[in-house]
Amino acid sequence: MSENDYLPPKVWTWNKPSGGQFASINRPIAGPTHEKALPVGRHPLQLYSLGTPNGVKVTIMLEELLALGHTGAEYDAWLVRIADGEQFGSGFVAVNPNSKIPALLDRSAEPPVRVFESGSILVYLAEKFGAFLPKDARARAECLSWLFWQVGSAPYLGGGFGHFYAYAPSKIEYAIDRFAMEVKRQMDVLDRRLAESEYVAGPEYTIADMAIFPWYGGLAKGWLYGAGEFLSVQEYRNVQRWADRLLERPAVRRGRMVNRVSGEPSSQLHERHDARDFDTRTQDKLSASS
Repeated sequence: MSENDYLPPKVWTWNKPSGGQFASINRPIAGPTHEKALPVGRHPLQLYSLGTPNGVKVTIMLEELLALGHTGAEYDAWLVRIADGEQFGSGFVAVNPNSKIPALLDRSAEPPVRVFESGSILVYLAEKFGAFLPKDARARAECLSWLFWQVGSAPYLGGGFGHFYAYAPSKIEYAIDRFAMEVKRQMDVLDRRLAESEYVAGPEYTIADMAIFPWYGGLAKGWLYGAGEFLSVQEYRNVQRWADRLLERPAVRRGRMVNRVSGEPSSQLHERHDARDFDTRTQDKLSASS
Protein backbone atom coordinates (compact mmCIF):
# COMPACT_ATOMS: atom_id res chain seq x y z
CA MET A 1 0.00 0.00 0.00
CA SER A 2 1.47 3.35 -1.02
CA GLU A 3 1.48 6.45 1.20
CA ASN A 4 -1.32 7.93 -0.92
CA ASP A 5 -3.47 4.87 -0.21
CA TYR A 6 -3.21 5.17 3.57
CA LEU A 7 -6.23 3.75 5.35
CA PRO A 8 -6.73 5.35 8.78
CA PRO A 9 -7.13 2.86 11.65
CA LYS A 10 -10.28 2.87 13.72
CA VAL A 11 -8.38 4.51 16.61
CA TRP A 12 -5.23 6.55 16.02
CA THR A 13 -2.25 5.85 18.29
CA TRP A 14 1.11 7.56 18.59
CA ASN A 15 3.45 4.66 17.87
CA LYS A 16 6.11 6.12 15.55
CA PRO A 17 7.80 9.46 14.78
CA SER A 18 5.77 11.75 12.56
CA GLY A 19 8.69 12.38 10.21
CA GLY A 20 9.87 15.66 8.77
CA GLN A 21 12.04 18.44 10.15
CA PHE A 22 10.10 18.87 13.40
CA ALA A 23 9.47 15.22 14.25
CA SER A 24 11.60 15.40 17.39
CA ILE A 25 9.32 17.99 19.04
CA ASN A 26 5.92 16.79 17.81
CA ARG A 27 3.78 15.00 20.37
CA PRO A 28 0.05 14.59 21.03
CA ILE A 29 0.12 15.79 24.65
CA ALA A 30 0.62 19.18 26.31
CA GLY A 31 2.54 20.25 29.39
CA PRO A 32 6.24 20.68 30.19
CA THR A 33 8.88 18.09 29.41
CA HIS A 34 11.51 19.52 31.74
CA GLU A 35 12.05 22.04 34.51
CA LYS A 36 13.53 25.33 33.34
CA ALA A 37 12.88 28.80 34.71
CA LEU A 38 12.61 31.69 32.29
CA PRO A 39 15.19 34.47 32.38
CA VAL A 40 13.97 37.91 33.41
CA GLY A 41 15.48 41.20 32.30
CA ARG A 42 15.09 44.72 33.64
CA HIS A 43 12.27 46.01 31.43
CA PRO A 44 8.52 45.84 32.15
CA LEU A 45 7.85 43.64 29.12
CA GLN A 46 9.50 40.24 28.82
CA LEU A 47 9.13 38.56 25.42
CA TYR A 48 10.01 34.91 24.88
CA SER A 49 10.10 34.25 21.19
CA LEU A 50 11.82 33.33 17.95
CA GLY A 51 12.07 35.28 14.69
CA THR A 52 9.39 33.32 12.86
CA PRO A 53 6.49 35.24 11.26
CA ASN A 54 4.43 34.95 14.44
CA GLY A 55 7.30 36.20 16.55
CA VAL A 56 8.09 39.05 14.16
CA LYS A 57 4.55 40.41 14.49
CA VAL A 58 5.22 41.26 18.13
CA THR A 59 8.75 42.62 17.78
CA ILE A 60 7.56 44.93 14.99
CA MET A 61 4.76 46.16 17.27
CA LEU A 62 7.13 46.80 20.16
CA GLU A 63 9.63 48.64 17.97
CA GLU A 64 6.82 50.73 16.48
CA LEU A 65 5.59 51.66 19.96
CA LEU A 66 9.08 52.70 20.98
CA ALA A 67 9.42 54.73 17.79
CA LEU A 68 6.26 56.61 18.82
CA GLY A 69 7.87 57.46 22.15
CA HIS A 70 6.13 54.93 24.40
CA THR A 71 9.00 54.28 26.79
CA GLY A 72 6.86 51.80 28.73
CA ALA A 73 7.15 49.49 25.74
CA GLU A 74 10.84 48.83 26.43
CA TYR A 75 11.34 45.10 26.39
CA ASP A 76 13.71 42.21 26.78
CA ALA A 77 13.43 39.68 23.95
CA TRP A 78 14.68 36.25 24.95
CA LEU A 79 15.41 33.62 22.32
CA VAL A 80 13.38 30.40 22.49
CA ARG A 81 14.85 27.73 20.21
CA ILE A 82 11.78 25.69 19.34
CA ALA A 83 13.73 23.07 17.38
CA ASP A 84 15.45 22.21 20.68
CA GLY A 85 12.15 21.97 22.55
CA GLU A 86 12.77 25.00 24.77
CA GLN A 87 9.08 25.90 24.53
CA PHE A 88 8.33 22.84 26.65
CA GLY A 89 10.28 24.09 29.67
CA SER A 90 8.19 24.57 32.80
CA GLY A 91 8.73 28.33 32.88
CA PHE A 92 7.61 28.81 29.30
CA VAL A 93 4.57 26.57 29.72
CA ALA A 94 3.55 28.67 32.72
CA VAL A 95 3.40 31.71 30.45
CA ASN A 96 1.91 29.88 27.47
CA PRO A 97 0.24 26.55 28.22
CA ASN A 98 0.03 25.98 24.46
CA SER A 99 3.86 25.87 24.19
CA LYS A 100 4.04 28.13 21.14
CA ILE A 101 6.02 31.30 20.57
CA PRO A 102 5.62 34.18 21.14
CA ALA A 103 4.73 34.59 24.80
CA LEU A 104 4.73 37.87 26.69
CA LEU A 105 4.92 38.63 30.40
CA ASP A 106 3.96 42.15 31.46
CA ARG A 107 5.70 42.77 34.77
CA SER A 108 4.42 46.33 35.08
CA ALA A 109 1.36 44.82 36.77
CA GLU A 110 1.22 42.90 40.04
CA PRO A 111 0.88 40.04 39.66
CA PRO A 112 2.41 40.03 36.16
CA VAL A 113 0.05 39.56 33.22
CA ARG A 114 0.74 36.69 30.85
CA VAL A 115 -0.33 37.07 27.22
CA PHE A 116 -0.03 34.36 24.61
CA GLU A 117 -1.02 33.93 20.95
CA SER A 118 0.45 36.58 18.68
CA GLY A 119 -2.85 38.21 17.72
CA SER A 120 -3.82 38.51 21.37
CA ILE A 121 -0.46 40.10 22.19
CA LEU A 122 -0.96 42.71 19.45
CA VAL A 123 -4.39 43.63 20.78
CA TYR A 124 -3.11 43.74 24.38
CA LEU A 125 -0.26 46.08 23.49
CA ALA A 126 -2.45 48.25 21.26
CA GLU A 127 -4.95 48.73 24.08
CA LYS A 128 -2.29 49.19 26.74
CA PHE A 129 -0.57 52.00 24.84
CA GLY A 130 -3.52 53.36 22.85
CA ALA A 131 -1.83 52.95 19.49
CA PHE A 132 -2.30 51.17 16.14
CA LEU A 133 -5.87 50.09 16.89
CA PRO A 134 -8.55 52.60 15.82
CA LYS A 135 -10.96 53.86 18.46
CA ASP A 136 -13.82 54.54 16.04
CA ALA A 137 -16.14 51.53 16.14
CA ARG A 138 -16.31 51.02 12.38
CA ALA A 139 -12.56 51.37 11.86
CA ARG A 140 -11.81 49.17 14.87
CA ALA A 141 -14.09 46.44 13.53
CA GLU A 142 -12.35 46.58 10.14
CA CYS A 143 -8.93 46.33 11.78
CA LEU A 144 -9.89 43.41 14.02
CA SER A 145 -11.58 41.63 11.11
CA TRP A 146 -8.36 41.69 9.11
CA LEU A 147 -6.30 40.76 12.16
CA PHE A 148 -8.42 37.67 12.68
CA TRP A 149 -8.41 37.00 8.94
CA GLN A 150 -4.69 36.52 9.34
CA VAL A 151 -5.05 34.40 12.46
CA GLY A 152 -7.50 32.11 10.69
CA SER A 153 -5.79 32.05 7.29
CA ALA A 154 -2.09 31.69 8.10
CA PRO A 155 -2.29 28.04 9.27
CA TYR A 156 -3.13 27.16 5.66
CA LEU A 157 0.02 28.98 4.59
CA GLY A 158 2.26 27.67 7.38
CA GLY A 159 1.17 24.31 8.70
CA GLY A 160 -0.55 23.51 5.42
CA PHE A 161 1.38 24.72 2.38
CA GLY A 162 4.68 25.41 4.13
CA HIS A 163 4.78 22.03 5.81
CA PHE A 164 3.98 19.92 2.77
CA TYR A 165 6.03 22.03 0.34
CA ALA A 166 9.16 22.52 2.45
CA TYR A 167 9.25 20.25 5.50
CA ALA A 168 7.31 17.02 4.94
CA PRO A 169 9.49 13.89 4.56
CA SER A 170 7.93 13.20 1.15
CA LYS A 171 6.20 15.36 -1.44
CA ILE A 172 2.48 14.62 -1.69
CA GLU A 173 0.97 16.15 -4.82
CA TYR A 174 -2.57 16.30 -3.45
CA ALA A 175 -1.50 18.10 -0.25
CA ILE A 176 0.75 20.62 -2.01
CA ASP A 177 -1.85 21.37 -4.69
CA ARG A 178 -4.64 21.70 -2.12
CA PHE A 179 -2.80 24.22 0.02
CA ALA A 180 -1.14 26.07 -2.88
CA MET A 181 -4.61 26.74 -4.25
CA GLU A 182 -5.80 28.11 -0.92
CA VAL A 183 -2.70 30.27 -0.37
CA LYS A 184 -3.07 31.81 -3.83
CA ARG A 185 -6.73 32.51 -3.07
CA GLN A 186 -5.68 34.25 0.15
CA MET A 187 -3.08 36.31 -1.68
CA ASP A 188 -5.78 37.34 -4.14
CA VAL A 189 -8.06 38.37 -1.25
CA LEU A 190 -5.27 40.54 0.14
CA ASP A 191 -4.28 41.93 -3.26
CA ARG A 192 -7.86 42.97 -4.04
CA ARG A 193 -8.14 44.66 -0.65
CA LEU A 194 -4.89 46.56 -1.15
CA ALA A 195 -6.03 47.70 -4.58
CA GLU A 196 -8.62 49.86 -2.81
CA SER A 197 -6.85 50.67 0.45
CA GLU A 198 -3.45 52.10 1.32
CA TYR A 199 -3.08 49.78 4.28
CA VAL A 200 -4.96 46.59 5.03
CA ALA A 201 -7.54 48.03 7.44
CA GLY A 202 -7.85 51.43 5.76
CA PRO A 203 -5.82 54.63 5.37
CA GLU A 204 -3.92 54.14 8.65
CA TYR A 205 -1.17 51.69 9.54
CA THR A 206 -2.45 49.28 12.23
CA ILE A 207 -1.83 46.00 13.99
CA ALA A 208 -3.56 44.31 11.03
CA ASP A 209 -0.58 45.27 8.84
CA MET A 210 1.87 44.12 11.51
CA ALA A 211 0.16 40.74 11.75
CA ILE A 212 -0.22 40.12 8.02
CA PHE A 213 3.15 41.42 6.80
CA PRO A 214 5.48 38.75 8.27
CA TRP A 215 3.43 35.99 6.62
CA TYR A 216 2.04 37.37 3.37
CA GLY A 217 4.57 40.15 2.87
CA GLY A 218 7.27 37.57 3.52
CA LEU A 219 5.73 35.29 0.94
CA ALA A 220 5.50 38.15 -1.57
CA LYS A 221 9.18 39.03 -1.08
CA GLY A 222 10.30 35.42 -1.45
CA TRP A 223 11.39 34.82 2.16
CA LEU A 224 8.97 32.03 3.04
CA TYR A 225 9.73 28.46 2.03
CA GLY A 226 11.55 29.53 -1.16
CA ALA A 227 8.16 29.35 -2.86
CA GLY A 228 7.95 32.74 -4.55
CA GLU A 229 8.39 31.44 -8.09
CA PHE A 230 6.23 28.37 -7.44
CA LEU A 231 3.33 30.56 -6.32
CA SER A 232 3.98 33.35 -8.88
CA VAL A 233 3.95 35.95 -6.11
CA GLN A 234 5.04 38.72 -8.48
CA GLU A 235 1.48 38.69 -9.82
CA TYR A 236 0.17 40.27 -6.63
CA ARG A 237 1.27 43.82 -7.42
CA ASN A 238 -0.69 45.53 -4.67
CA VAL A 239 0.71 43.18 -2.03
CA GLN A 240 4.19 43.90 -3.40
CA ARG A 241 3.62 47.66 -3.19
CA TRP A 242 2.33 47.38 0.38
CA ALA A 243 5.20 45.11 1.49
CA ASP A 244 7.77 47.49 0.01
CA ARG A 245 6.17 50.39 1.86
CA LEU A 246 6.30 48.58 5.19
CA LEU A 247 9.93 47.66 4.62
CA GLU A 248 10.71 51.38 4.46
CA ARG A 249 9.74 51.68 8.13
CA PRO A 250 12.81 51.50 10.44
CA ALA A 251 10.76 49.80 13.18
CA VAL A 252 9.75 47.04 10.77
CA ARG A 253 13.37 46.48 9.79
CA ARG A 254 14.42 46.35 13.44
CA GLY A 255 11.54 44.06 14.39
CA ARG A 256 12.53 41.58 11.68
CA MET A 257 15.99 41.27 13.22
CA VAL A 258 14.99 40.45 16.80
CA ASN A 259 15.26 36.77 17.82
CA ARG A 260 16.28 35.89 14.27
CA VAL A 261 18.68 32.95 13.94
CA SER A 262 18.87 32.47 10.17
CA GLY A 263 20.10 34.46 7.20
CA GLU A 264 23.06 36.80 7.11
CA PRO A 265 24.67 37.36 10.52
CA SER A 266 24.21 41.11 10.08
CA SER A 267 20.42 40.56 9.91
CA GLN A 268 20.27 38.68 13.21
CA LEU A 269 19.84 39.98 16.74
CA HIS A 270 19.43 36.85 18.83
CA GLU A 271 18.39 38.70 21.96
CA ARG A 272 17.33 42.28 22.44
CA HIS A 273 17.67 44.03 25.80
CA ASP A 274 18.34 47.60 24.78
CA ALA A 275 18.02 49.77 21.67
CA ARG A 276 21.81 49.88 21.53
CA ASP A 277 21.80 46.16 20.75
CA PHE A 278 21.00 47.08 17.15
CA ASP A 279 24.48 48.52 16.82
CA THR A 280 26.21 46.43 14.14
CA ARG A 281 29.16 45.49 16.30
CA THR A 282 26.88 44.24 19.06
CA GLN A 283 24.65 42.15 16.83
CA ASP A 284 27.62 40.58 15.02
CA LYS A 285 29.07 39.63 18.40
CA LEU A 286 25.78 38.05 19.47
CA SER A 287 25.47 36.11 16.21
CA ALA A 288 29.03 34.83 16.34
CA SER A 289 28.61 33.55 19.89
CA SER A 290 25.61 31.31 19.13
